[in-house]
Amino acid sequence: MPSQRVPFPYRPQHRQRRRRSPRRRFRAVMSSATGATSDHQPEWLDEAINGGSLRNVDLDTGSNGWASPPGDLFHLRAPNYFSRRQKCPSGDWLLKPAGVDWLRSPSRLDDVLGRSDNRVMAALRRAQSEGKSMKSFIIAINLQVPGRESHSAVFYFAAEDPIPPGSLLYRFVHGDDAFRNARFKIVNRIVKGPWIVKAAVGNYAACLLGRALTCNYHRGENYLEIDVDIGSSAIASAILHLALGYVTAVTIDMGFLVEAQTEEELPEKLIGAVRVAQMEMSAAAFVETRPRLERNLFRGGASRVNHHADQTATNQSTHLEEEVL
Repeated sequence: MPSQRVPFPYRPQHRQRRRRSPRRRFRAVMSSATGATSDHQPEWLDEAINGGSLRNVDLDTGSNGWASPPGDLFHLRAPNYFSRRQKCPSGDWLLKPAGVDWLRSPSRLDDVLGRSDNRVMAALRRAQSEGKSMKSFIIAINLQVPGRESHSAVFYFAAEDPIPPGSLLYRFVHGDDAFRNARFKIVNRIVKGPWIVKAAVGNYAACLLGRALTCNYHRGENYLEIDVDIGSSAIASAILHLALGYVTAVTIDMGFLVEAQTEEELPEKLIGAVRVAQMEMSAAAFVETRPRLERNLFRGGASRVNHHADQTATNQSTHLEEEVL
């Protein structure tokens, strides 16, 4: 009697399933955060993710765009870090990705979220006018690149629920600039790029940005923006401009976090992370330094609300502090 052929989709129950890699598990759980599905994601967040001047692309194959790398690719301080100096995969981000803007302007762009023409805040305002996402909070990191034209790489992250009171992130959002400067950290991971960029930028390295560069903090009712002035450090400017010469060949992961400095604050968790894949300088969208409406109001004598706190004088360090991961 001829043996029966088993239909292709069938898998014997006794066969052990292969364990999915962290990247595949991440895609299965977090695909909604990158626009793959929007079943449980607010419409305004979909709009923010997909409406930026830098497009959302595939994590592995995309170019000239951004993607959301899984937190497990970043090794941060583990629960026993202060006793054993151990680090562990970060796990999920604290906030969801909410888009990226790559902008150019005649002069430096400050307080991007406070602009009347900011697309991410406009999307959130429209949702809130309909009674939706009333508790949403946005954190933006604005990397300000000096040059003949100023450029800004703005990374947006959003929380739909209130940030837990007493948490390290809550203290960072509601704290003063001295606390923020002592805690705001970036972790770099070069995914692809020539050796000269890896040598200059450093791979698997962390830096307290508030100590190495001038950071200005803009606090609004439902947002915190961190403006990182790369031009405030000659060393950082030189490294960045070298990297920009190879930018179309470079893919880099950047994770942002609040550094844990006591046992109770461990383990460290990412605020959010972004992968910038082989970006083209020409992809930057041009914006005026100040929106037209605000310029007209300013000429008419109306005062403009300024949400940022006073900058402290202790963040003028001229060297980059690196911690090998």
